[in-house]
Amino acid sequence: TKHGTVSHPWYDSKILGYSRRLTVYTPYGYEANPKKKYPVLYLLHGAGGDEEAWISMGRAAQILDNLIEKGRCEPMIVVMPNGNTGQAAARTLGIPEKAIDWRAPENRVRYVKSLCTEIVPFIEKNYRAIPKPGYRAISGLSMGGGHTISASILYPELFDYICPLSAAGSATPEQIAALKKAGVRLYFLACGDSDFLFEGAEEMHAKLEAEGLDHIYFV
Repeated sequence: TKHGTVSHPWYDSKILGYSRRLTVYTPYGYEANPKKKYPVLYLLHGAGGDEEAWISMGRAAQILDNLIEKGRCEPMIVVMPNGNTGQAAARTLGIPEKAIDWRAPENRVRYVKSLCTEIVPFIEKNYRAIPKPGYRAISGLSMGGGHTISASILYPELFDYICPLSAAGSATPEQIAALKKAGVRLYFLACGDSDFLFEGAEEMHAKLEAEGLDHIYFV
């Protein structure tokens, strides 16, 4: 298998008030082809995770390497941020944490705002990312699925591919209408029927149906 590269750059967050660590996967051939630009997936972890969760527990790099090599997946950059507003980086780095209640609405939105207005521009400045909505995707699991829904409704023009997985999140008819108007190419909502968040997924599906936003609902 041809392997991509996993790196851990730091970005400066004015919104959260300190430098924060990201995990970034670049596909095989990224370094060798300095003119080639790539689409980007922003992949968000669940509660209890950090910027290392998808790489260590989720084996994201191995899965991407295999899918790309088999031609089942477009070579892409994958950005995995830390969704805990009190952490600069994973706890394994031993950096003191700020006591921030991530459940408080203003903090949840602060992270999402940092993701969309600080991390996305940082990636597009420092990596060969194609800086257009049609080449940006966002996905997340559980808490990260909630962040995915929040990012998509706060910034409907930013991502053309939106994929909340086992997510807790909601949207108003107006917010869904704004997404529809922005011309989202794929809205993929998935949840297991024994998940404690399944009721929320059902509600979100019903709302998307009611507003006529074309989407895939996978149970």
